[in-house]
Amino acid sequence: MGRVLLAFVAAGAAVCGVAAAAGPWDGIYRQSANGICEHVGAQGGAIKIEDSIFYGVGIACRMTRPVDVLDMDATLYTMECVDGNGEDADHWSERVMMMRDAQREGVIMVWNGYALRHERCDMPPPPPPEPAPQPEAALEPAPARPAAVPIVEQPPLIETSQATPAAH
Repeated sequence: MGRVLLAFVAAGAAVCGVAAAAGPWDGIYRQSANGICEHVGAQGGAIKIEDSIFYGVGIACRMTRPVDVLDMDATLYTMECVDGNGEDADHWSERVMMMRDAQREGVIMVWNGYALRHERCDMPPPPPPEPAPQPEAALEPAPARPAAVPIVEQPPLIETSQATPAAH
């Protein structure tokens, strides 16, 4: 029912003469650095934003009531979301801020209490991290150990004084 509702909303906008235009955030984004872009909406895959609809893992949200955030490349939305299908579908709304990622081509989504970075799928994945540099001591061979020397116990040294009897 939830997906049917979103399809109905999109179809209603088209019938009323409101063309569904590409939004500024449209695209497919990896959920994580090694996300599989071909698996939109699946764990370990990608999310998709198309015609102001966000498709995540098991949810779809219409991005409504956009507000530009001053002095930032960001937009605040009310997300009208639905998860599941049929009579069991849950509906809710939540505020989300979308902003451009300043480090890589992608978006940062800020939900209440969460900030999620998603890289565009049409960009190559980031290179694997370089191995941590090793300390120089680890690169040099360890010095050879001297041969074992047996330990010989010696009796303790006792000083004895040779006292001569005093002459009277």
